Amino acid sequence: MAKIKVTEEQQELIEKELRRGTNKSRISTLLDVDYDTGIEMIDYVKEDIRPDVGDRITFKFRDSDMAGTIIKLLTNSAVIDIYWELSDPSMKDITEDRTIVNFKDIIDFVEEPED
Repeated sequence: MAKIKVTEEQQELIEKELRRGTNKSRISTLLDVDYDTGIEMIDYVKEDIRPDVGDRITFKFRDSDMAGTIIKLLTNSAVIDIYWELSDPSMKDITEDRTIVNFKDIIDFVEEPED
């Protein structure tokens, strides 16, 4: 497999769209590349992306799907305020309303829900 090349402009676009919660197919279209190439480019950028305070993310915690909002950044992790409406309800009994998530465990960035 050839090493994927991502320009600075493409990286900025991918980061912006991931933070907005744009799906991978749409990002590939915006990059004007086929889906498989787009996935490779997205995965390459996701390895180095550093989230921001206020980003809504999905992550795995003890093999359960969870979601939350970043309220504080640490060196390689973030303090997350769990959004229970999008998280595994079985975790509510064993998890506080806040947890720490390593950046490498972030699965995706999602859009803010409508209030």
